[in-house]
Amino acid sequence: MKTLGFVFSCLIALSTNVKAAGGYFSLGYGHISKQTSGAVTAVAGDVYAGASNPAKLTTVGNQFEAGIEFFNPHRRVTRTGATGSSAIYNFSSKSKNSLFLIPEFAYSRQINDKYTIGISAYANGGLNSEYTTTTDIPGTNGNPGACGTKPGNFFLGCDEAGFDLMQLIVAPTIAWEFTPGHSIGVAPLFALQRFEAYGLHAFAPLSQFPTKFTNNGHDIALGAGVRVGWYGEVSPWLSLGVAYSSKIYMQEFDKYKGLFAEGSFDIPENYSIGVAIKPNKEWMIALDVQRIEFSEVKSLGNSLLNSLTPGSPLIGSADGSGFGWQRNQTNYRLGLTYHASPRLTLRAGYAYGQRPNDNDINATSFSMLTPNPIHNASLGLSWKTKRGNQLHVGFEHYFRGEYSGPSALFPGSTESLVPYVNILHIAWTMAL
Repeated sequence: MKTLGFVFSCLIALSTNVKAAGGYFSLGYGHISKQTSGAVTAVAGDVYAGASNPAKLTTVGNQFEAGIEFFNPHRRVTRTGATGSSAIYNFSSKSKNSLFLIPEFAYSRQINDKYTIGISAYANGGLNSEYTTTTDIPGTNGNPGACGTKPGNFFLGCDEAGFDLMQLIVAPTIAWEFTPGHSIGVAPLFALQRFEAYGLHAFAPLSQFPTKFTNNGHDIALGAGVRVGWYGEVSPWLSLGVAYSSKIYMQEFDKYKGLFAEGSFDIPENYSIGVAIKPNKEWMIALDVQRIEFSEVKSLGNSLLNSLTPGSPLIGSADGSGFGWQRNQTNYRLGLTYHASPRLTLRAGYAYGQRPNDNDINATSFSMLTPNPIHNASLGLSWKTKRGNQLHVGFEHYFRGEYSGPSALFPGSTESLVPYVNILHIAWTMAL
């Protein structure tokens, strides 16, 4: 338990530096999920069951796993076509900071032949960017009351502009094998969010809480939800899984309740179904379909335009502007596993998820801070030692994509953002 406490402390300390691009959710949690692009709802042996399907924990036994992800995001934003006096706000800029460490750990303990308990701790990110480009011309910001005569940034605020979001989720888990080969499980989800926004001064007058909108340092919010699941080994060559996670209801960010619709940033409800097929002893093919209800979180789903015309609801109200992720996202995941030898396992995966918005005004302006690539691939290997422990190494890639559309700030101009991400993941599993 001392080891668990140490790793948990490190997780909290390091995950505050997470700056993710490529979607609100990670491609996967734990080595099996990361190496197969998240196709794990029906895959046995996953100690991170609390992060995907809690029922699978009955297949794990006694394990402890700790991993670290080297997260390398690239994000470039551009505005073209602004004319006249607005031409100074045309720009092209790359987000600062391109390497972050994201730790995670999981533990399981089989109580008897029916019950297994465990815990997973992992981090999410997605709305994190930092852009330093300004016009370099004094007095060109859109809120001189807050910025004085400073040069304006892309969003007509001053100084650098961006978000810094961290989410830490802890999932204690219990699973019950109620009949041979079939299990159900439940994992309460306890979340901690840490957030900061800066450089958005020009929008503050449109908020119902103008002083609680931008540049207030970091703020903390707590929240809770639950994940439940079923796992079934239908035959020696076929297993199935179903999992559901409720919305994680978060506290308001007191320092930023004028920025988020309803003052909070809930984690969306999501659910998945999966199948794993074993045509022989060496190969396994896993298929998952996951649905994420982005539009049901007002901060994400509300249109960017909601607060941008006179008489509209103020930003921070229930109907105020959001990030325009108005479409719920369905993700399709394929994972391949090949047991090359008793000690070496190779894995690969591919995932696709339709964008939560189109190439329209909701894909640009504010959304330049929240890029979300939709094509992802992964590969990796696991090596078992003579003592039964395992070393895991994997690589993930979020393919280059492009969002573009008309600017909400400068009519007639076009804005675009191009993100892609490289990730290296290393983990160690101890058999207990």
